[in-house]
Amino acid sequence: MKTLIDLNADAGESFGRWRLGDDENLLPLVSSVNVACGWHAGDPATMRRSVEIARDNSIALGAHPGLPDLTGFGRRSMALSPADAADACLYQYGALRGFADALGVPVTHVKPHGAFYGLTMRQPEIADAVAEAVRSVDPQLPVVLLAGPTADRVAAGGFRVAREASADLDYDGEGNIIIEPEPKAKDPQACADRVLQILEGSVTSVHGKRIAVNADTICLHGDRPNAVQIANAIRERLAAARVTIAPIAEVLSRRG
Repeated sequence: MKTLIDLNADAGESFGRWRLGDDENLLPLVSSVNVACGWHAGDPATMRRSVEIARDNSIALGAHPGLPDLTGFGRRSMALSPADAADACLYQYGALRGFADALGVPVTHVKPHGAFYGLTMRQPEIADAVAEAVRSVDPQLPVVLLAGPTADRVAAGGFRVAREASADLDYDGEGNIIIEPEPKAKDPQACADRVLQILEGSVTSVHGKRIAVNADTICLHGDRPNAVQIANAIRERLAAARVTIAPIAEVLSRRG
């Protein structure tokens, strides 16, 4: 079983007076955060506060670019060309980078959100365009992609990739995550069980199929109603198993 893993959260997803998630209590429980950049969620004040929380808790800060769909929270399908995908990624990274630079916090990774992430799973040209956009900013800046064929193929192309598995999303028979339009509360202990299974090298699909997975980072979603409880359960289970939680960059460095 792996004894080193990054635990990341998709967060910073409030908008104006509309509050989503409990970032103040969730983010100190993870080692990396992926902050919404204004297209699927987030606004300037929320982005600034997210960077501040990351800074104050020594959490690795990542950009979480999504599709331009505030109403659908970036979880509805949309057609993008590779050039559109690259531009969307760079534009939103730049928005977060402005706040990060102002507050003296490095941006350490980029992870597409929701349906944008889904496009990278289904369309190799989109995954390549996102990876190339990230590399154009910094060749050492990793893009976070789903562990399995998607991440393996992009990494084989010479791009820096962090392979991700999910603690709180189900998997289909092909090893793809099943994106929920409206996340509901999940059993924290079941999510912790999933994390230990991932560390042992597999996930089980909704049909009972065991699928091999090699993950550098494990995601949980800040918009799930009981995300804090899930994070606490995962941390307790990892501590009992003597697994170290570390940011993405450290995990990739130590694994070579």
